[in-house]
Amino acid sequence: MEEELKNEEVEEAKNEAEFVEAEEPTELEKAISAAEDYKRKWYSVSAEYDNYRKRNAQSVSRAYADGASEAILKLLPVADNFGYALDSASDGKTRAGIDKIIKSFKTILSSLGIEEIEISVGDEFDEGVAEAIMNFPCEQGEAPNTVKQVLKKGYRTKDKVIRFAQVTVTI
Repeated sequence: MEEELKNEEVEEAKNEAEFVEAEEPTELEKAISAAEDYKRKWYSVSAEYDNYRKRNAQSVSRAYADGASEAILKLLPVADNFGYALDSASDGKTRAGIDKIIKSFKTILSSLGIEEIEISVGDEFDEGVAEAIMNFPCEQGEAPNTVKQVLKKGYRTKDKVIRFAQVTVTI
């Protein structure tokens, strides 16, 4: 009986040793596991870097467009003044000279992707491109909510309004 107990204890010890050996990874398994872990981390960092690069490129592009819009916004009053000068010029040579300046300015704006917002007297008021400075009651033959007078021209790029047109509107 004692021998049987000893044999059972020896068998249990062997089984435990095999179990412990099976639990502990070999050097190769450890290296493979570490390689997989490094590979996952590399993919993650690589993806994060690609996303960062794309966000940064968009941010730079947006900042450039915003800077150009701000600079042009500060130049638009000069264009307005040339328009006023053209309206008040009396002789033909002065009018021709001012008109050339205005055309040159418009060419520069169009080369930068900026266009004038087309609003005419009688058009329906669109708050997306114009702001109403004054309201006038409708006179005979006028429809409500129409542009009565354009005070300042508006300008926009493809995706945003740089300056809203200033108009008077009938109510």
